[in-house]
Amino acid sequence: MFESKSGILFIAGVGFFAFAFLSNVVVPVLMFQDLPEETIKQTINSRIMYQFSELSRRYPEPFRDAFGEPTVDGCADALQLGRQVYIGEGCWHCHSQFVRPVSNESRRWGKVAETWEYQNALQRPVMFGTRRVGPDLSRQGGRHGNDWHAVHFYNPQTLLPDSPMPEYPWLFHGAPDKPNKRGLALITYVQWLGSWLDSYPYYEELKSIQSEGY
Repeated sequence: MFESKSGILFIAGVGFFAFAFLSNVVVPVLMFQDLPEETIKQTINSRIMYQFSELSRRYPEPFRDAFGEPTVDGCADALQLGRQVYIGEGCWHCHSQFVRPVSNESRRWGKVAETWEYQNALQRPVMFGTRRVGPDLSRQGGRHGNDWHAVHFYNPQTLLPDSPMPEYPWLFHGAPDKPNKRGLALITYVQWLGSWLDSYPYYEELKSIQSEGY
């Protein structure tokens, strides 16, 4: 068998599979097994706290009912719930959160994803995505204001007429200016994406609040 063409191809196939498994699974696990994983609270920084606080100013009554005051603990709760909503609503079907080192993806979505960006509780499991109906959201945060996201989740076509994205009116108390707890949490989560980078949009404007201890 092993002297025939089919036998050689079989051995080659098994060998390539073993090599791929070692290089893509075993080696990375060994390389990063000692890298500490951050908790949700440890991922919170001045940039996302600014966005969370801005939500409390823009939507005071819904925010107060959902999270009370814009504290770090409240932000952590919002981020955890926001990720659950993101997964539950199937956002990951059309959006990825991982820029691959292939097909010039870095030209469209920014630099290739790095391991340390995913070493935290909010990236378990990683939202690789199944297709790119919408843009990659790895570093979406800060590119649009909270009010833009509210309108976009309520009725995407209001902002992007050709968008295939469905509406999510159940994330609101009847209007885009009245997001409920799940809506506020989802906006917080989307604004968190990429907040770990110094290139986060509007960063220069946010530097002034770092002294507040967030």
